[in-house]
Amino acid sequence: MGIPQRLAERMSMAEQHEYLQSKFSRRGLLRGGAVAAGSLAAGGLLTGTASAAAPAALPLLAPSPEHVDGALVAPIGRHLAFGADPRTQMTVSWQVPVPVKKPFLRIGTHPWSLSQRIPAEVRSLHTPAGVGSSPDFTQYYLHVQLNRLHPGTTYYYGVGHDGFDPASSHLAGTVGTFTTAPARSSKFTFTAFGDQGVSYHALANDSLILGQNPAFHLHAGDICYADPSGSGQTSDTFDVRVWDQFLAQTETVAKQVPWMVGYGNHDMEAWFSPNGYGGEEARFQLPGNGPDPKNLPGVYTFVYGNTAVISLDANDVSYEIPANQGLSKGKQTAWLEAQLKSLRARRGIDFIVVFFHHCAFSTTNQHASEGGARDAWVPLFEKYQVDLVVNGHNHVYERTDAIKGNAVGKQLPIGGTSRPESDGVVYVTAGGAGKSLYSFPVPDSYEGNEKPLDSVATYVWDKDRNKVPETVHWSRVRFTGYSFIRVDVSPAPRGRTATLSVRALAENGAEIDRFTIARPSRA
Repeated sequence: MGIPQRLAERMSMAEQHEYLQSKFSRRGLLRGGAVAAGSLAAGGLLTGTASAAAPAALPLLAPSPEHVDGALVAPIGRHLAFGADPRTQMTVSWQVPVPVKKPFLRIGTHPWSLSQRIPAEVRSLHTPAGVGSSPDFTQYYLHVQLNRLHPGTTYYYGVGHDGFDPASSHLAGTVGTFTTAPARSSKFTFTAFGDQGVSYHALANDSLILGQNPAFHLHAGDICYADPSGSGQTSDTFDVRVWDQFLAQTETVAKQVPWMVGYGNHDMEAWFSPNGYGGEEARFQLPGNGPDPKNLPGVYTFVYGNTAVISLDANDVSYEIPANQGLSKGKQTAWLEAQLKSLRARRGIDFIVVFFHHCAFSTTNQHASEGGARDAWVPLFEKYQVDLVVNGHNHVYERTDAIKGNAVGKQLPIGGTSRPESDGVVYVTAGGAGKSLYSFPVPDSYEGNEKPLDSVATYVWDKDRNKVPETVHWSRVRFTGYSFIRVDVSPAPRGRTATLSVRALAENGAEIDRFTIARPSRA
């Protein structure tokens, strides 16, 4: 069953993939992992040319089951993602439990006019019995990438296949909507968290997020926990069916709010590809404009209004969990600096938000701070005055003061304002999305329950995987509970002050933190 834990701890992700393919590839019939995907270009007025490239190392499918009447098969797990340009690009993704004929998407600007029918790309994952705890199992994911959409426009869409047409009157209730980014900067809201999984708490956070009416949502990794080991291993308890539960749980919000994910340590699944991300490439279609889409599909950037967002893959730089350490051979960090330099010089972009999984600054007993992220990226965040960094990994809410040089640049009390040009970078750990909670070495301190401390004794992971003790002064807000952040972005005329107003909300809707990032507008 899987890889013995002691052996896996000494193996890179690529070595684990080779081991599993050799052991569980149906006596060699599947060895080599070819793509099992039906790729159909989606052309038309709205779509341009759809990218039909599927994951490069997915195992071949087992023989298809007997044909099932398409009228009896309902699409599930719908989720959206922006392309590189949120004004004109969107991907609609979904799942079917069994193979269907001629899957498609219908789209229009009115719910009664879904005339345009676009073929879908099918990406299929096969997991043989023996890999983890699931039985011999095949999953079917479908995607349509839309281009040449109109900015600031609400579209209606439905997904279907032969026998299931969302344009039929009796299936009108399956029609969803999405809205593209506006052509010009205006006020908007986005939300963020990490470490969600499948639970009542995860569902509660999803419901509360939907009520915020965000333009998009950032998921900072450890998405569903199909692999609970968290060490870049495929353990005996690995179960791909958890993904089906997750996508069903998330559909209510993700079918209308672009769900922009990054990848954490629990998202590396060695069976599917040498980098561990083959399964994610089948389930999600992300912008693909990062430095190395083949190896780091979760690294990308997009601009919404006056705010640039960068997703990074901290598995590439992690000291604590080294299964994918050095995967990009420095490409990711070089790309990050080039992006930060370009974005900071670009007129019309006021704010830069970066999100990734492992925490550069946190004080929990379980993971604390990731020295790899500090060494590789924090100097760049400070050099280019990144406005907000969002992490997961630690299953709590924690927020720092403005940090410069690993020390407090300016204290940022609840309700305070930070100016990154002079004060430093604010880091938020928003890992309370739904998995079991962690603990702090000191009491919680949050809005309505403030217990400020001058210092916290904690640790940081070094390159030799040692926990190096450190005493820090930047831990300003700590909350042991389920939560997420809401960010309200307010642009301003050139020369006046634009703001990011950040609020942390517990799963019951109570506010536990609030602060503002301000800088002169470059409109």
